[in-house]
Amino acid sequence: MKNDKAYLKHILNMIDRIESVTGTGKNTFLRSQLHQDAVLRNLQTMTETTQRLSENLKSTHPDVEWATLAAFRNVLVHDYLGIDIELVWTVLTQDVPEFKSKIIKILSILDADSLNS
Repeated sequence: MKNDKAYLKHILNMIDRIESVTGTGKNTFLRSQLHQDAVLRNLQTMTETTQRLSENLKSTHPDVEWATLAAFRNVLVHDYLGIDIELVWTVLTQDVPEFKSKIIKILSILDADSLNS
């Protein structure tokens, strides 16, 4: 069984991968099936990883919309024919950066707590 810190670091790794693929811009993303597939796969992995975090961690950080992430994961995994790639781009540019900041903050809190223990 992995711990929350390992899962949070994995989430950041998925975000880094997403950022590396989307750094070429919206037009490249919208025109490239390869870029879209890479991003969708990493989004799936990222949102699945949030499901493995402890309930204690999630309840301690209610500012993260954990239920929304779970719902988004279900869309990515089960409603793949209904995925709106323009909406995905909006999520990438508006929601993912904020989510990344929150994950970094949670990790820094956990690191500080482990130093004080």
